[in-house]
Amino acid sequence: MSELDGFFYVVFFLFGACLGSFANVIIYRMPKGESVVLPGSHCQNCKKPVRWYDNIPMVSWLLLKGKCRHCGAKFSFRYFCVELLMAGLFTLAYFYLGMSWNLLEALIFIFGLVCCTFIDFDHMILPDEFTLSGIVIGLIGAWLNPQREFMDALIGVFIGGGFLWAMAYLYYVFTKQDGMGGGDIKLLAWIGAVLGWKAVPFVIMASAIIGSVVGLAMARKQKEGLKTMIPFGPYLALGAVLYMFGGQTIALWYFNLFLPAFS
Repeated sequence: MSELDGFFYVVFFLFGACLGSFANVIIYRMPKGESVVLPGSHCQNCKKPVRWYDNIPMVSWLLLKGKCRHCGAKFSFRYFCVELLMAGLFTLAYFYLGMSWNLLEALIFIFGLVCCTFIDFDHMILPDEFTLSGIVIGLIGAWLNPQREFMDALIGVFIGGGFLWAMAYLYYVFTKQDGMGGGDIKLLAWIGAVLGWKAVPFVIMASAIIGSVVGLAMARKQKEGLKTMIPFGPYLALGAVLYMFGGQTIALWYFNLFLPAFS
């Protein structure tokens, strides 16, 4: 690794940590319909503003031991985790993609996925501000990015969104109950717009396997059986990240082996 690469690893790690701090604000405020800009960061207990030196991503949380400097109220450990997760994913994106158009798109995509993941965990919703705008941005990116093909992204939107819509429709026909949220459908369409249609089967399979394992574990813990409700968006997001960071090789191997005409 060259010194220049090392420099950029540090830059993207710090940049990701800073955006992770902003993501925490979005995750907390957006579902409540609050501004993500004003007021500035403040303690929810004593309402006093968090000074800049107490708002350094990850570092301030560790130095203050996760507590407010003024009243001692605890700040969730998840703030630290989101900042570290974003920093790590940004660094991985640079490692896999290098300086390229794809890297720029990946960073925007990762930021949105992390925000949507934790909002879905908390509220079982996937905001249209991310999913619908993500589809548009993904298609525009495919149009402008010489490393991608527009038709690949457009087909990805229809296959991704269409597959989950069909599954949700069939589930409703047979059970008369909603089994898949509209947000999940739009999320997979967004994933198809950014990663292309060949990513969709991998993402569906990976998210289904991981989601099933987590769902069964939660059902056993909560003793509610198959009635246990879990958000599916985070597992779709995880499947997309896995595809970006290594899963693409597996997907291409599958297409070359079983569907060579589409590879």
